[in-house]
Amino acid sequence: MSGSHPGEALPPEDDETTVARIVAGQKDRFRFLVRRHERAVYGMGLSFFRNPDDAADFAQDVFLKAYRSLAHFEGRARFSTWLYRIAYNTAVNSVSRRKEYQSLAEADTVVDGDNPERRVIRSAAREAVLDAVRDLPEKYRVCVDLFFFYDRSYQEIEAITGFPVNTIKSHVFRAKKLLRGRLEDFGGGEL
Repeated sequence: MSGSHPGEALPPEDDETTVARIVAGQKDRFRFLVRRHERAVYGMGLSFFRNPDDAADFAQDVFLKAYRSLAHFEGRARFSTWLYRIAYNTAVNSVSRRKEYQSLAEADTVVDGDNPERRVIRSAAREAVLDAVRDLPEKYRVCVDLFFFYDRSYQEIEAITGFPVNTIKSHVFRAKKLLRGRLEDFGGGEL
């Protein structure tokens, strides 16, 4: 996916400085923004489309849209928030045509050093969480993903989804309550 050169270090500047340089004519610097954010955008694509090829196409589409709109980036929010807003809108528009969404929580995780017993326990716990997350209403799942798995603040989620901050807080709170209730039988872990 990345058009960067192997072993090429990212510049120490922040995204906003990189954007300013691109808009000023250093268009080749866009590759640095892609390298910084491609995993997160691709991950969002996997959440929505469940297919690596579709996620890669989605990421390319998002970066193409971002590149074409870069001159309109005003810097009122962080670049990553602006980019994730483009990604979210692109995904939602596509998903509304396909009617599917998969939580990032469904991504498979492997922890180094796990023994077979811990892998079985981790797998069972993961399946219990996935079942509980799958049962959440979509609006809750999106907020939970952005908050917990993309580590976005309520204000950033508002900028990305267009939901008011109080609605987002309510969705996260209600999702946690629903998940806690669903997972009590599994082990009573804290959420």
